[in-house]
Amino acid sequence: QVQLVESGGGLVQPGGTLRLSCAASGSIFGIYSMGWYRQAPGKQRELVARVSSGGSTNYVDSVKGRFTISRDNAKNTVSLQMGNLKPEDTAVYYCNVHLYSLDYWGKGTLVTVSS
Repeated sequence: QVQLVESGGGLVQPGGTLRLSCAASGSIFGIYSMGWYRQAPGKQRELVARVSSGGSTNYVDSVKGRFTISRDNAKNTVSLQMGNLKPEDTAVYYCNVHLYSLDYWGKGTLVTVSS
């Protein structure tokens, strides 16, 4: 089993910045990707950003140039630096690990972008 714990959500004004972090623990070893998804009210969960074990990244178009994902393999952590936040970024953000064809999820952290 893999456990994921997110931190860093909160309320931020439009144009502001926020950093999300996720720590993975448990039976996590081998080659796996880590990422962040989000789910806004009334919408489906969507991939925000993902980073492979080798460091390759991909982002949803709406956050390119504003968000940066990074991971620390030694600590089994993944972070999402979010900048120039917009109201449409408001959502619950979930940490994800994809390991051996299985997906593991954190409980989510709420990000609210509002003035």
